[in-house]
Amino acid sequence: MPFSLGIVGAGQFSGQFAALFQLHPGVSRVVVTDVLPERATALDASLDLDGTAADFDALLADDSIDAVAIFTQRWTHGPLVVKALRAGKHVYSAVPMAIAEEEIAAIIEAVRETGLTYMMGETSYYNPATIFARKQLAAGKFGRIFYAEGDYVHDMDLGFYEAYKYSGGAEWKRTASYPPMLYPTHSIGGVLGAIPGHAISVSCIGVRDERDDGVFDRDISMFDNDFSNATALFELSGGGSMRINEMRRVGYPSHLRESRFRYFGTEGSFEQLATVSFWQDKKGVEDVSELLATDATTDADDPLLAHVDPALRDSFVSGHSRVHDVERLPEEFVGAHNGHEGSHHFLVDDFVTAVNGRTLPPVNAWVAARFTLPGIIAHRSALQGGERLTVPDFGDAPEAASVSTGDSMSTTGTV
Repeated sequence: MPFSLGIVGAGQFSGQFAALFQLHPGVSRVVVTDVLPERATALDASLDLDGTAADFDALLADDSIDAVAIFTQRWTHGPLVVKALRAGKHVYSAVPMAIAEEEIAAIIEAVRETGLTYMMGETSYYNPATIFARKQLAAGKFGRIFYAEGDYVHDMDLGFYEAYKYSGGAEWKRTASYPPMLYPTHSIGGVLGAIPGHAISVSCIGVRDERDDGVFDRDISMFDNDFSNATALFELSGGGSMRINEMRRVGYPSHLRESRFRYFGTEGSFEQLATVSFWQDKKGVEDVSELLATDATTDADDPLLAHVDPALRDSFVSGHSRVHDVERLPEEFVGAHNGHEGSHHFLVDDFVTAVNGRTLPPVNAWVAARFTLPGIIAHRSALQGGERLTVPDFGDAPEAASVSTGDSMSTTGTV
């Protein structure tokens, strides 16, 4: 039975998701609220949504609202999620899950006690590279993956200044200094979204900023942070290691590809740069760039699309790759705006499916913790000069069972 949804935060990003939630046949109506009421009113009007709520508390008090999708400032998510769950609402949250271990623990406890759905909207779980790696690993082509890398290389000059000015107001520089390792899920999620296990220890080096423009300035920063870049080396539970880069001052075309990944196994490996991707084994190298592309240049008669229903092949203009399982998406999404290398459609569909089916979504609270908490500990390590620290773990999601996700190859369970 379709459910009603409240969008929390009417900023630059949330409108893309509000439009998809509105299109999904599993959602009956969508309302929106924002601390700046004029933004909520504008989004409601531009998308012809189902109205606005006075504020977050009013939204939670409304018994006609079944779920909320939180698109607020990244350091506010933890407390808002817990409050919504305790108010009886299912929750979709933008990344990161939270910025403190205690906040993560509180979310997991609330999910366990209420039995409600929580999902973190991590895009890299549905990244074509991550899906490709999952499939190659399942087919035994990697052998054992013993080392992997995830990079989130998004320079401040390429969009972040404008985003922080929009969301931060007159004192935007205080928030633009947000520590890179407290936003780790786009890099960690692409690694741990493809291979089993979790981080158990970390040593991290932070690079202090030298731009001297008031951003990443400890005297201004609300986070007391002057790291603009950070590199962490994690020990993984299954043996092996994972290196994560979070970069905000970097000469790299992040508008072409923000997140990139590498996986090295005993039998095969995969490497990715800004515009190319390669599968390699002991026999040679295969360029898989076209297979993973989401640039809508696909020919409808391409033999690589032979498995796709011809009526749905036009959905590739919405930024899907050939490894995405577009047939599982609702027909209403065909031609709808997408983003983050084809992930947005799957994010929305997985949350709606989980709420309506009473199942755990792929990036549930336990998985979200494994994508988020390692970065929190890594930042702590950087503040301590790279000291190796233990990364706590909240365990596996309960009652894991196979279900369909962006590539029809993930896990979930019932609650």
